Amino acid sequence: MAGIVRADDGFRWQWLHPRHWLTWLVCAVFMLMAWLPWGVQRRLGATLGWLAYRLVPRRVSDTRINIGLCFPELDADEREAMVRDVFRQGGIGVFETANAWFRPMSAYRGRVNAIGTEHVIEASKAGRGVIILGAHYSGLDLNGAVASLYFPLQVIYRPQNNPVLDYMVRARRRRTYSGQIDHADMRSLFKALKGGETVWTSVDQDFGLKQGIMAPFFGYPAATLTATSRMARINRSPVVMVHFMRNPDERTYTLLFTPPLEDYPCGDDATDAARINHELELLIRRAPAQYMWFHRRFKSRPRGEVSPYGDKLKKKKKRRGH
Repeated sequence: MAGIVRADDGFRWQWLHPRHWLTWLVCAVFMLMAWLPWGVQRRLGATLGWLAYRLVPRRVSDTRINIGLCFPELDADEREAMVRDVFRQGGIGVFETANAWFRPMSAYRGRVNAIGTEHVIEASKAGRGVIILGAHYSGLDLNGAVASLYFPLQVIYRPQNNPVLDYMVRARRRRTYSGQIDHADMRSLFKALKGGETVWTSVDQDFGLKQGIMAPFFGYPAATLTATSRMARINRSPVVMVHFMRNPDERTYTLLFTPPLEDYPCGDDATDAARINHELELLIRRAPAQYMWFHRRFKSRPRGEVSPYGDKLKKKKKRRGH
């Protein structure tokens, strides 16, 4: 299939050039991280998150702004406690990404409480494919890898700028996904759905207003993709939401699939976008600190409106690897 990215699409010998050695070193470290004991991973991840909280002020500032916008009911101390926890959970998520890349997923069978997998399996029987909508939780890569234990899964893939990192991400994800589809290749995406495949995508990042419209997210207007509702409408594919969370013991997980959304899409982009954001909000609130609040979710604003991050909306060239 033309749009499926495969890990054997070509190793390049020039990637062994010294300028790529740091990337290879990071990948090697990830491989070693994956085989540390669970408890050690958790403690090191928490330490990594604490360091990021101390050393990456822009991300901390963005997180504070996002949490302030989305959780106005919290007082200042509660908001700052959540900010710290976001970075703690994110640090643990780095180790979970290493596990998703290098550790056998069979190791997670006894650690995951999977709820609602029957909704996906039943929806797939219609033969129109299934669209699974996820979000950027701190355990994002592990989320998809664990879900693939229960049914074959293709994932929408956004290429990375770093060619070595791009190669490694594709190669490691190939272990668990049945296919990876370039986000720009709509033909292959529709072909997969028409072939009855289950396709996973995330719709919670800001890719600008050329690809979406403004819709409320936690009550604040955010650029929201409209492609999902159009895909579902054209192919009549059922849409299932997914949530993945680290349980309070931080050793086990809950993987939740909702029943297919009813009356979605309705045919109106604004209504559909608001519906998806509302469904995401309900799931994120189950474990809010495990969401990646350090992304600039509200960076796109209507022309002339000041960004909540302190800069005005400017036209920028489209970038890869978001």
